[in-house]
Amino acid sequence: QVQLVESGGGLVQAGGSLSLSCAASGRTFSSYAMGWFRQAPGKEREFVAVIRWSGGNTYYADSVKGRFTISRDNAKNTVYLQMNSLKPEDTAVYYCASSKWTSSYYLDEYEIWGQGTQVTVSS
Repeated sequence: QVQLVESGGGLVQAGGSLSLSCAASGRTFSSYAMGWFRQAPGKEREFVAVIRWSGGNTYYADSVKGRFTISRDNAKNTVYLQMNSLKPEDTAVYYCASSKWTSSYYLDEYEIWGQGTQVTVSS
């Protein structure tokens, strides 16, 4: 079974930056796109960004456009999320996920999920 492992979370002051990584380990798996999602305390998990392995097409949630950048390294089976100009409202557990079929913002279209990494932005 393929596993996704997020890393790079931590504590940062408002206006600062963090870079998250999501690495796939285990046997090779079929994946069309990789997405980043986040879940703040007491809130539902929400879409952040998605990227296709082939072509590198990207799409972002309005709340992070211009501040976050998603990228991928196909050779390393790794996806990244560069987060700049962080705000306290960005505080959440960030999850990466894989979809075999789509590059949408719907959670139920992703089959494999990582355990998440905590991002805390202080004010």
